[in-house]
Amino acid sequence: MKKKIGVYICHCGGNISDYVDVEKVKQAIENEGGVFLAKTTMFACSDSNQKDMVEDIKNNELDGVIVASCSPKLHLTTFRNVSERGDLNKYSYVHANIREQASWAHSDDKAGATEKAIHIVKAAIAKARLSESLEPNKIVAKKAVAIIGGGVAGMKAAIALSNMDCPVYIIERKYFVGGRVAQWNELFTTNETGKDLVTRLYNDLVKRSNVTIFTGAEVVKNTGSIGDFKLTIKITPRYIKENCNQGRLQEAIDACPVELPDDFNFSITNRKAIYHNFPSEYPQLPVIDIKNCTRCGKCEQICESIDFSQKEENIEIQIGSVLMATGFDPYTPIEGEFGYKEIENVVTLPQFKRMIDMSDKTLTFKGKEIKNIAYIYCVGSRQEERENKYCSRYCCTSAIHEAIIAKKKFTNINNFHFNRGIRAYGKQEILYNESSKMGDIYLQLTEDSPAVVSKNGTKTIVKTNDILTNGREIEVEADLVVLATGMVPRADNSVGSLFKLPKGRDKFFNEIHMKLRPVETFIDGVTISGSCQGPKNIMESINSALSAATKSFSYISKGELETEPIVAVVDSGLCTWCNLCSEACPFDAISMKEEGGKSIAFINNSVCKGCGMCLPVCPTDAIDLIAYSNKEIESMIDALAND
Repeated sequence: MKKKIGVYICHCGGNISDYVDVEKVKQAIENEGGVFLAKTTMFACSDSNQKDMVEDIKNNELDGVIVASCSPKLHLTTFRNVSERGDLNKYSYVHANIREQASWAHSDDKAGATEKAIHIVKAAIAKARLSESLEPNKIVAKKAVAIIGGGVAGMKAAIALSNMDCPVYIIERKYFVGGRVAQWNELFTTNETGKDLVTRLYNDLVKRSNVTIFTGAEVVKNTGSIGDFKLTIKITPRYIKENCNQGRLQEAIDACPVELPDDFNFSITNRKAIYHNFPSEYPQLPVIDIKNCTRCGKCEQICESIDFSQKEENIEIQIGSVLMATGFDPYTPIEGEFGYKEIENVVTLPQFKRMIDMSDKTLTFKGKEIKNIAYIYCVGSRQEERENKYCSRYCCTSAIHEAIIAKKKFTNINNFHFNRGIRAYGKQEILYNESSKMGDIYLQLTEDSPAVVSKNGTKTIVKTNDILTNGREIEVEADLVVLATGMVPRADNSVGSLFKLPKGRDKFFNEIHMKLRPVETFIDGVTISGSCQGPKNIMESINSALSAATKSFSYISKGELETEPIVAVVDSGLCTWCNLCSEACPFDAISMKEEGGKSIAFINNSVCKGCGMCLPVCPTDAIDLIAYSNKEIESMIDALAND
């Protein structure tokens, strides 16, 4: 039972003290059993207060510390580190959240918020009196990282990890690396093309002996935990021999009778079932789309490089950390949304970008020359009636950039931008300025009064009430309507389910904290980067990839890592192995083992997250949670219940 507990009550500027009488909280708890010292502080997390806390712990030989402040999600680690600097076991620290749970929740009732804060702190004191010194679990870490996704973010992360002398496996589901960037020509705010960027990164990677690239590959099984993941990778062959005869192969491609929409060009062109990759995609080796191949045999008759004997295979790799870089999908408008799929000259922005790249002197669509182009913004973003409530960040700049390119590359192009407020942030504002000087017309509308696309005979009309002309109704006869579509999460995110990665309300992968832990997930050892965690442009994706690479390497760099000791523990004398705990565990941390001639539950400490899901289902009360034992929780309940 601890008898020298230090309690610090934070004003948090005014976040707490505006609604909670912190002095009254201090007076109410300073005579509680076990409390040796009680103080209030303006900012508990400030460097000066942390130094004072360290001195208090050392000078007074405190055996427990409590800080009543904001969410432990923000500063639990901060004050654990303070405890350690004061030569106190960091698990003797107990956090009391009186900001989110008291001041912010009851800002309309200062007296009630104060009373609740007192009870919360008293409960923390009750727990601190019974807390025990704990030591982290230590496990051996495999010094290798798997990167799932071979786009720009994944490739940049691989280069960074390789530079740290860390073996890297890139696992790309498609047959070519490069991701979405491979589909773009000139990139905005630089003179570089997507092909240039992907080529530069790929050429750097293939020279490195500690980087292995799997294409046509998918993770189908994941076992283990941080430091010791075992991944099973399914690799689908190309059905082409590596040292193929490119001339004969092109003849085989030409002879293939199967045609289907080309995903690379967003279905505005077709490809064969056997196809060459585009120059911006690597490796430079063709592939047979075996799902759509009819096995007619025509290609085999022409080219000896065709090899249908190649088999699908599963391989296993052992790694210490996983970096997720699976990217995004462009939003696909529903049929009829701004005339999409109902009016033939309505296309998406990605389709328009490929049209520009593939056109030479004249911009045409379905045989007709394009002069007037209407761009409709925020399609698939900022849509309150759907899940796409977020801003996709890149679409405004991308649409403006393509409009500038179209005007420079082709003659007599007129651009009309139907927008809800341009968000070309940072230096991208320069493009907006350039577009305006070139004569582009910007028409601003509201969510309640969107642009309307309709067909009038052979004409396509885009109509809106323009805010900038005091609500005047304006019509544009458009040869082409371009829908500036945003980013949405991958339609097939089965790999996220495989790793049990949490998602936010926007359905992208969720980080622990956007500022303090921006690339970490609640699954230990798994980091996220790039646009799989939300809309980002290329530079933002690369920055997050470098951050994720650094964090992934930090887990495994020492060859040994520490995990939280707050895990479930089994009383073998009470356990009868009914399997209920294993079924309740969301992390597959519980299995059966034989001990003393009977079957009991076994907890894998490196996988257990201390969530407590197994405790309430145990019929014999054989499972307890370290640092949250029945005795500790009951003492907290008593403190909360007593007036």
